[in-house]
Amino acid sequence: MTSQASEPEDREAFPPPAAGSAVPSSGTAEQGDPASPGSTGTGSQASSGAGSEVSSGAASDESGLPGLPSAASLGRPGTAIAEYAWERTLELIDEADVVALACHISPDGDALGSMLACARALRVTGKKVVASFGDKRFAVPRLLHFLPDQELLSRPDDYPDSPEVMITFDSSTLDRLGLLSAHATRATELIVMDHHPSNPGFGTLSLIDPAAAATAVLAEELIRRLGVPLDREMATNLYVGLVTDTGSFRHASTTPAAHEMAARLVATGLRTDEIARQLWDRAPFGYLKVLAAVLDRVVLEGDLVWTYVTRHDRQRYGLPYDEVEGIIDVVRRADEAEVAVVLKEDDDGAWQVSTRAKNSVDVGAICTALGGGGHTKAAGYTSHLPVDETMARFRDLLRKAT
Repeated sequence: MTSQASEPEDREAFPPPAAGSAVPSSGTAEQGDPASPGSTGTGSQASSGAGSEVSSGAASDESGLPGLPSAASLGRPGTAIAEYAWERTLELIDEADVVALACHISPDGDALGSMLACARALRVTGKKVVASFGDKRFAVPRLLHFLPDQELLSRPDDYPDSPEVMITFDSSTLDRLGLLSAHATRATELIVMDHHPSNPGFGTLSLIDPAAAATAVLAEELIRRLGVPLDREMATNLYVGLVTDTGSFRHASTTPAAHEMAARLVATGLRTDEIARQLWDRAPFGYLKVLAAVLDRVVLEGDLVWTYVTRHDRQRYGLPYDEVEGIIDVVRRADEAEVAVVLKEDDDGAWQVSTRAKNSVDVGAICTALGGGGHTKAAGYTSHLPVDETMARFRDLLRKAT
């Protein structure tokens, strides 16, 4: 069975980084998004128009060689984040009566897992917590139904209108909070926890480290600083975030720190075999039928391989949108292709475009120019044009990039 849990990708337009956000010290070339279990990856809402270029990954010197890895990638998570930011975060949490948590729409394993782990930890400290995500159709993706502590989730309608302290998880822009974006703008203090290089730092306080393999790395650091021992439930949620965003430890974001974190989490007694089965070894029968149809129309054009999934494809077999996120990881396997693209029609008729690259092409920059964004080798955007026009615009930018 092919992988279902795909990597995350961002699809919004990004303004220039704001003052106070962490400086990318050693960005990763490839990190899971996406799309991710149920993610856009994520059925995201992208704005139209060109954005600024997405960070292309690790810094290099004049020789063109990659720069030295940051402290975070060497095993000290969160060290790209100013110590003041961590200390201020703890102060704000301590002073708040209620801590409001939110992750991005169509949550993937990193977004939902990180938020649920922190929600549980905050409850252990005695804090009142509300946790949610701003989807119009509020539902946890099937791939993530096994995550513990989902009883801590609240519907967007029950979210505080003007939170005293709000923490966002894995959301690279304000828009990716969906229905909760307005609540974020009214929050007295908005703490942004994320690892996407393109995050502009849209809150009052930034916990942003592009060198972190996943937002789960930063979530674990917050839990440690709260003085809460990791239990199996927290560890399970964090492990799902880590393993999905590193592509099961296959991507360039898999540093020694990632393996060390995994060891800490596994030591709590979580079932790595069961987590792997839930994420990658299960699918409804309808997924196989849709995959067959989608692969039947796949096209190889030089070093580009692409295909598309229509609403009709899914509706014929009763398949929800989040079930087709992993198709990009099947298409990208073509040896002849450097870049892979899958267009997925969502329930509103928009095309959510997932892109992946293997080596030389920065698909993050291309997707940013098309109104989205993401990582260098995993990115996406939203198109309201027909398939042919969507691909024509993508091809044009791809030719210019190569």
